[in-house]
Amino acid sequence: MQRICVFAGSNPGNRPEYREAARALAKELVACGLGVVYGGGSVGLMGVLADTVLECGGEIIGVLPRGLFRQEVAHTYLTALHEVGSMHERKALMSDLSDGFIALPGGFGTFDELFEITTWAQIGLHHKPIGLLNVAHYFDPLLALVEHASVEGFIASSHSRLLLVQENVSELVAGMISYTSPAYESKWVELPPER
Repeated sequence: MQRICVFAGSNPGNRPEYREAARALAKELVACGLGVVYGGGSVGLMGVLADTVLECGGEIIGVLPRGLFRQEVAHTYLTALHEVGSMHERKALMSDLSDGFIALPGGFGTFDELFEITTWAQIGLHHKPIGLLNVAHYFDPLLALVEHASVEGFIASSHSRLLLVQENVSELVAGMISYTSPAYESKWVELPPER
């Protein structure tokens, strides 16, 4: 494992714990010799994460769509910043550059990134670990929704194990490093080519 992609809010959130968690995660990843891939912004939790990785001497790679430069001011001191043409390209490149994924608190963008990468794991497009840093129980309502969807028959119970959930940064990163993809049968089948 060389790099972890971190999904995080472009706002700092209302609790100081969110910023503290972004700093703690950045320090832990650098201490473990892991590079960081993220959304490329200099604001919100993304900015806290990037600044801390740089302060600790770590590698931080940003991936930012050109159209977001006005809203999410691009971080100018990164190890590398990749400009892409769309949000779809952003997520694909972030995935290609990363060996695992961790979500910090965030909004719709963070949820989108988290659910897309989890869907890709569900259908077997990758077998990389996906972690939730459940800061101040931020993700509890989301986890309740996932459990509800599983009870209602929309998410297989084996697929709910795709998410590693921890409140402790060190335990989450250790779990990511030692992760073994769960064995499950995908419901997706490959169709024969059309004639």
